[in-house]
This record gives sequence, structure tokens and C-alpha cells, in this order.
Amino acid sequence: MQLAGLSPDAVTFACVLNACSSVQDIDKGRKIHAEIIRQGLIGDDVVLGNALLDMYAKCGALSTAQYLLQWLPSRDVVSWNALISGYTLLGQGEQALRCFEQMQIEGFSPTSVTFTCILEACGSIGALEKGEEVFYEIAKQELFENNIVLGTATVDMFAKCGALSKAQQVFQNLPSRDVVSWNALIAGYAAQGQGNQALECFAKMQQEGISANEVTYSCILDACGSLGALDKGTEVHHEITRQNLLQTNIVLSTAVVDMYVKCGAFQSAEQVVEELPLQAVAPWNSLITGYARQGQSDQALKCFKLMIHRGINPDAVTFTGVLNACSHLGLTDEGLMHFMSMKKIYNVKPDIGHYTCMIDLFGRSGQLDKAMEVIKEMPPGEDLAVWSALLGACQKWGDVNVGKRAFEHSVELSQNDAAAYALMANIYATASLYNDAEKVEV
Repeated sequence: MQLAGLSPDAVTFACVLNACSSVQDIDKGRKIHAEIIRQGLIGDDVVLGNALLDMYAKCGALSTAQYLLQWLPSRDVVSWNALISGYTLLGQGEQALRCFEQMQIEGFSPTSVTFTCILEACGSIGALEKGEEVFYEIAKQELFENNIVLGTATVDMFAKCGALSKAQQVFQNLPSRDVVSWNALIAGYAAQGQGNQALECFAKMQQEGISANEVTYSCILDACGSLGALDKGTEVHHEITRQNLLQTNIVLSTAVVDMYVKCGAFQSAEQVVEELPLQAVAPWNSLITGYARQGQSDQALKCFKLMIHRGINPDAVTFTGVLNACSHLGLTDEGLMHFMSMKKIYNVKPDIGHYTCMIDLFGRSGQLDKAMEVIKEMPPGEDLAVWSALLGACQKWGDVNVGKRAFEHSVELSQNDAAAYALMANIYATASLYNDAEKVEV
């Protein structure tokens, strides 16, 4: 268009900004913003201003979006919705609620879009009381009629907040239900460990003629895994395979592997991983972590080596499983090798979980001096789990001196950590330091 000598106007820029939002191209969006300013096009054009705001919000530049909202010459509820939606999508529920309150203070009435975003924000942070307040306002305005999205968002909010009876009640009163509505309820039951209820909902959904999708199957596989319902899980796996859903969906393939692992059917889990055309790390992680948790650490390490041989790069989750496996097998040298390779070879930054694994690894073998060295190499910011792991190792090996240091750090981080006091008292008692043991009190 520009090559043809035609100059873009406000409508053109709004369309291009929407395109930038959809592909999250913030660099292009910033260039468009600069050109809009140069041409002095914003003015009182609320549509163009909203397009800019939406672009920054969807690209994750929420501080810029917030600043822009404050300085827009004119704004409406769509402007606020763009910002609230941005905070919600990035999991910043508290900030979304603050924007919602400020919007109302400024006299803007929320729309169905606003309420949908706020319900999602409430669900993400477990803000049940606020979610109920929003629900009653929606009901008062009779917005549920013919609005399946808003109804589903309400079911999802109650389910995520653990209020499953209320989620069920809202669900039953919905004027219409689709697969997304059913998924919200099924996912809620599965997430709360109520696998039987999830399976019952799934059966009722099928009876009503609603076809399951990938999200449904993922939730049902999770429920089967939590219940150890291998037969039902296998049945779902076969249906997924029949629909050719497994070959291109990493989340679903991982859910299948995870279900078999939790049901103890490791041979089936391995077979699924072997047959996947996807070079994805997540299904392998599920298998490796499953073996490690079941005490089959040697199998976990074999899977890790096979994964590397296949050219699949490990991630942080992989190394947690591998380090745990090394710890349980007493393979300190191999564990240290894998720990060192994380950053040097695979560019994976160790987190607090990996450091805790290393302390457990050295602690099990009595190398408490090396465990202390690991702690010294940790980035700034202490964590109770690290010192608790070291304190437990000190009890095992009767190391009073290192134990005292670990205890001091533990109680500094949490004065009411009863486990730390009990461990330190036992360390003193084992060393026949009974007077010191008696002085250790919460």
C-alpha cells in the first residue's frame, strides 16, 4: 500500500495494530505507534487508542499499556477491557481486580467481556468472595441469558476456587451448554482430586450428545491417573488414537503417558513415547519423573539416556527427575555430572529444586561439606527446603556442627518450623548432648 504511494489513515493503523496483537509483534507495534504520534492521529480517536492499548497488553507490555491508558485523550470500557484482559492473560489476577475497581470508580459500567475477564482473574488467584460478588451482579443484570461464554466463565471460576457444588449448581442452570462448559466442570473435579465425579460428568456429557475435545480427554486422563483407573484410561487412549489426536498434540500425548505412569503401567507409557512422532520433551519428562517417583531410578536414567540419544534436549523438569534418580541410587559423581551439564551443555539454569536435589544427593552419602559448597554456589535468596534437606542429612550422619548452621538458617526463615526443632533436638540427643537437646524449643 505504501509502495503504491497511498498513506495509511487511522483505520489502517488500527487494523495493522490488531495484526501485531494477534502475532505478538511488539517491535512492529512500537514502530506503528511512533508513526501515529508523528502524524498526530490519536487525538480523540478512541478506536485507534484502544487498538494501541490492546496491542501492548497482548504483547505483555502491561506497564506501557497502563501508562497509555492514563494518557489517552479519550477512553471507554473497551479501553479498560483491553488492560484487564492483558493482566488476566498473564496471570496477574490481583492487578486485573485493581483495574476493575478503578474502572468503576471512574464511572465506567462493566460489560460481559469485563465480567468474563474478572471471573477468570478470580479463578486464577482463588478469590472466591470477589468471584461470588461478580456472579451476583451478573445474575442481577440478567446477563446469563443467551451468553454461554459468561456462564462457562462462572462455572470455571467456582471450580478453580474449589467451590464445586456452586459450580455444579451454576452449570445445571445454564440455558445452554457446550463442550467448553462441560470441560470447566470436569477440569474442576479432576483438579480437586475428585476423579469419580469427573468421570460421571464425562459420561453425562456423552449421553447429551456433546463430543469430547482434546481438553476433555486431557482432564479425563488426569482423573483416571489419580484413581488408578487403568481400564478407563486405556479406553480413552484408544478413542484418542482412533481420532488421530495423539500425533500432533503434545499436551494430550503427555497426558496419556502420565496416566499410564500413575497407573503403574510403565510398559504402556514407554510404548506411547516410542511411537510418538513428536520430538517433544514433555512426554519423556512424565516417564522419567514417574520412574523416579516409583523408586525405579535405574529405569529413569535409562530413559534419560535414550532421550538424549534421540536428540531431544532436556529441560528443568527432566533434570529434577534425573537428579532425584541419582540421589536414590547413591550416584553422587553421576549426579554432579548431570548438574554441571545443565547450564554448560543444555543452557538450563538450575532452580531451587535442583539445588535441593543436590543437597539431598550429597546428604545421603554423608558428604555434608560438599552439600555446604552447593549452598554457597546458590544465587542470592535462601529457601527453607534447602536447609531442611541439609538438616535431615545432619540427623542421619550425626553432624552437630553443620546441623547447628542448618538449624539456625531454618528457624531464621521460619520460626515456627516444628520439624527443624525436632531434627535439631534429635541431633543433639544422638550426640549425647542432652542439655542442648532440652534447650531446643519452638
